[in-house]
Order: sequence, then C-alpha cells, then structure tokens
Amino acid sequence: MKANASKRKIFDAVDMLTENTSAKTTEVKAENGVEQIAIDSIKAFHNHPFHLYEGERLNDMVESIREHGVLNPVIVRKLGKGYEMLSGHNRANAAKLAGLTEIPAIVKVGLSEAEAYVYVIETNLMQRSFTDLLPSEKAAVMAAHYDKVCCQGKRNDIIRELQILSGADSDGTCCHNGNKLKSLDVIASEYGFSSRNAARYLRLNHLIQPFKNLMDENKIAQLAAVDVSYLTEEEQQKLWNIVERQGLKVKPVYAEKLRKASGSLTEEKMAEILEALQVKHTDGNAGVSFKLPKSICSKYFDGMDSKQMAAVVEQALAAWFEGKEAAVV
Repeated sequence: MKANASKRKIFDAVDMLTENTSAKTTEVKAENGVEQIAIDSIKAFHNHPFHLYEGERLNDMVESIREHGVLNPVIVRKLGKGYEMLSGHNRANAAKLAGLTEIPAIVKVGLSEAEAYVYVIETNLMQRSFTDLLPSEKAAVMAAHYDKVCCQGKRNDIIRELQILSGADSDGTCCHNGNKLKSLDVIASEYGFSSRNAARYLRLNHLIQPFKNLMDENKIAQLAAVDVSYLTEEEQQKLWNIVERQGLKVKPVYAEKLRKASGSLTEEKMAEILEALQVKHTDGNAGVSFKLPKSICSKYFDGMDSKQMAAVVEQALAAWFEGKEAAVV
C-alpha cells in the first residue's frame, strides 16, 4: 500500500463468507454467517499495535452506534472459551460505551499467528491511509510487511477476502506491488521511503511501550527514538525511570551517546550522559540518590554539564552550612 493511498472503509457486505477464503468460519449460527457474541468474551489482539480512538472521534462512533447499532461485523478468532479481536477494536469499545453487551461478529478458526496478524494490519490500512497512522503504528505496519506476515500467497488470499468484505475491486491485487516483499529496498519503495528511513521505522519496533508513546506524542524526536531502540530492554526501562522521575527530554545528542554506551549503562551513567543532576551520599554500604526536579534544573543549571552542576551544588551547600554555623554561634 503506497503511503499516499486514499482511505478505504469497511462496509456491510459479507459476501466473502461464500468465497474460498484463507481460513474457515465457525458453523453458521445467523444470517450470512454473522454471529452475535458477548463483547466481554472478546480480548484485544495481543500486542495490538494501533491506538484506540479517543475524544471526538470516539464520541461520534458511540453516538452512531446508539442510533444505528453496529452495522459492520467485527472479525474475531476463536481462542479457548472466548475470542480474540482481529478487526473491530474501536467498534467493540464504542459499542460497550454505548451500552451494548453483544456485537455482530465473523468468527475465524484455524488461523496461524502470522495469518491473524495480517487481518489486524490490513483491516486498519483499509480504514485509514498509511499517512494517517502514528509513528509507532507505521513502524508496526512496516515490520509486519517486512518479516512478520505469512507466506505471500496466503497473505494475498486474506487481503482479497477483506477487499470483498469492503466491496472493493479485487482485480490486480495479488499483492501490494506485484512482488514478494523480500528486502528493505522493496519495503522502502512500497511506502515511498528511502531505504535508510525505512530501516529507521523498522528499528522503532524495538522500543518499549513508554518510549513509543512519547514518540507518538511528539515528545521525543524520531532520530533520538531510533538511537534509544538500540538499548537493551532493561537499559530502556532504566532510562525511562530517569526520564519519568525527573521530567527530562531525551535529546538526540544524548540519545546518540546512550546508544554508543549500550551494554555498560547504569542509571548513574545514564544520568551523567543526560546531564541530570545526581547528588549521592554514601554511608557505609548504603547509597542514597537525590534528584532535583526539572523546574529547578532549568532555572539554575540551564546550559551546564554535569561537572558544572556538581560544582554549583558544592558551593551552594558550603555557603548554606557556613551560614547555618554562623547562625548557631
């Protein structure tokens, strides 16, 4: 799917159930093979890469469902005694907020993990263009097309099935670009990126969720996020602890230093690289770290490196204790 592809929307057609599709549906229990199932019996797709609607978009969907009901069935797969959502996370969420307890669903059985992921990715792209996605969502889509989808032929069958469901013309849709997705160059061409930019997006999938959220909220530059993605998961978690605790921003210059030091990073080393003030008092084997809030650091230490900041603290403490002693005398 090209990055500038027009939006598509899934409509109410369910003719695909009579086709030779990529996976079986459960025994037909209602007209056109659509079942009414309890919303509470459906779990979100594990590691679902897309954000749920919020604000006005969610409110509009809730009001529409209250007035018209759920017109388009969700797609789920059987999972033990319940179900896992493949397509329709937002519809199910809005339906629940609208007071519904059941939702129309097409139930799939016998799907592999890779096939299930194709449903999750492709149905989102049918409803939104690639350019509408948040950075972490784009990264997930590209990763799925690069190395997480099933064999190309099976993927094409699923795409054709979803296009029939949406009422779209399936001619000439054997695959997005007529070739198997084998290399980074092909992925880059498909989404209109340079190979380097495509590689950066693929790296973003290695971020822990808090940093993905920061990136989607434009609170960390994408280049900085790419550098952070090279840290181990444990190192990223330590870095997040510092960032959250002190309200810091991971600037690109700091992220690059962190990446180069990956493998030997402690919280103390990270604080030093981030030029985050860290005053340590040691009593025997016990150590206590004191961290100043961002507001104080910005007010008194703007533009200073960690050594300069430590020198100012030492001078301030010396002056304070001298004043205290003078007051006692």
